[in-house]
Amino acid sequence: MIYNALLYFGFITLLTFGCYAYDKMAARKNDWRISEKSLHILSLAGGWVGALFAQKIFRHKTVKQPFQSLFWCTVMLNIALTVFIAINAIT
Repeated sequence: MIYNALLYFGFITLLTFGCYAYDKMAARKNDWRISEKSLHILSLAGGWVGALFAQKIFRHKTVKQPFQSLFWCTVMLNIALTVFIAINAIT
């Protein structure tokens, strides 16, 4: 079970990082972009670590305040869910 969870989070983290990288490249080329909604869904699905690294590395989506506010909500929801699952697994 833990192996599957680690595999999932590794995959979703890399996928999210790749989507941010692609979106930054597309923004520079004025090409087709990935929607902000899709980026938030990936973060909410557990890819927030990849999103955070991509934001720092590519300086992408770091200034847009509405985007950042919603992004940090996805981070807090992920952390809250992780804590909830961990507490229930212990008891």
